[in-house]
Amino acid sequence: MASVMGLLEEREAAARVRAEELQTEADRILSELAVAEAVLERRAIARVELAEARAAPGAAADTGVQEAPEPVPAAKAVRVPVAGSIVPHYGEGMTVEALAPDYRRIVDLVESGLEGGEGVSAREIASGLGLELVPAKIEGVRSKTRRLAERGWLAVSPSGRFTPRQPTVPVPAAAGKPGGRGDGS
Repeated sequence: MASVMGLLEEREAAARVRAEELQTEADRILSELAVAEAVLERRAIARVELAEARAAPGAAADTGVQEAPEPVPAAKAVRVPVAGSIVPHYGEGMTVEALAPDYRRIVDLVESGLEGGEGVSAREIASGLGLELVPAKIEGVRSKTRRLAERGWLAVSPSGRFTPRQPTVPVPAAAGKPGGRGDGS
């Protein structure tokens, strides 16, 4: 029996390594995509500017006002996360808008959390999402929430309860309060 268990552990380890390799590759591709989109946006703006400069002096002011904003919404529309998209690692200045809708809802539920600062369980999150409280749904939520914690969006306690991400700079007003929450009114 030990050899079967050992075989399963080896296969699990190989799958974990492959998943980590793919995640690293996906992060690299997403980074390259962001750079490419920035270049595209700059070139579109340059094209508009050139067209404006070549236009008649009276028409240049009107054309620039109407054409310049167009490339920005188009580029932003591409960046909107969709269901099933990869969870980016949390970075300074990032907001939950960088997350797919399902992940945003999870972060919002954890941040609104229960009083007392002990965190929220995967079962409570599944309930808050309106999911049927069966093991498959709860484990799916636990997997998503752990992914958020691994990437710095949330924190997980040793007991498996999820709490909001701890700020990188301690806030004196929140010191000594459970969960680092403010005064409340």
